[in-house]
Amino acid sequence: MLTVGIIVLIVLVAGYGWYVSLISRRNKAREAMSSIDVQLRKRFDLVPNVVKLAQNFMTHEKSLLTELTALRTQVDRPYKRDDPDEVKAHLDASKKLDAGLRQLFAVAENYPQLRSSDTIVRAQETFEEVEANIAAARRFYNASVTQLNNAVEIFPGSIIANMAGVRSMPFYEVEEEARGPVDVDDYMKPA
Repeated sequence: MLTVGIIVLIVLVAGYGWYVSLISRRNKAREAMSSIDVQLRKRFDLVPNVVKLAQNFMTHEKSLLTELTALRTQVDRPYKRDDPDEVKAHLDASKKLDAGLRQLFAVAENYPQLRSSDTIVRAQETFEEVEANIAAARRFYNASVTQLNNAVEIFPGSIIANMAGVRSMPFYEVEEEARGPVDVDDYMKPA
């Protein structure tokens, strides 16, 4: 009887240890997502300044500027960091905003007075710095998500995670179009 009690105690302690590990990993993934959000906020705050500056020069690119403003609103929506679907939607909107800003800077090359503006040059430098920080935050997030997903998907963690309501999180991945080669001519065509 004593042996059964010891075995049950060991199983309970091991289960609790695994539970604590899962929660710690989930919290690390949340922290990593918060790090991305901090960098996305910097980029988010940069968008209105760039759009306002570009509007002065780029009357033909009105649809791109409107799209950037709409994407900025979409990225700013609150979301649950525990909900993999909401995290994925947030990350997807962020990727679209990034692509739009890259397109804006590429199109700006067609406007010599805009390209020579110190303000747009500083904005582009800030954007590139923020993008480098976002890339670092993405790596941290994906590493945290890998650890969490492994713990959630491997037995006995899968059972404990199911009981605790801990779910796998999505990776921050590049869209398929971004994996292919870039044709600069696509961005240089006037609208």
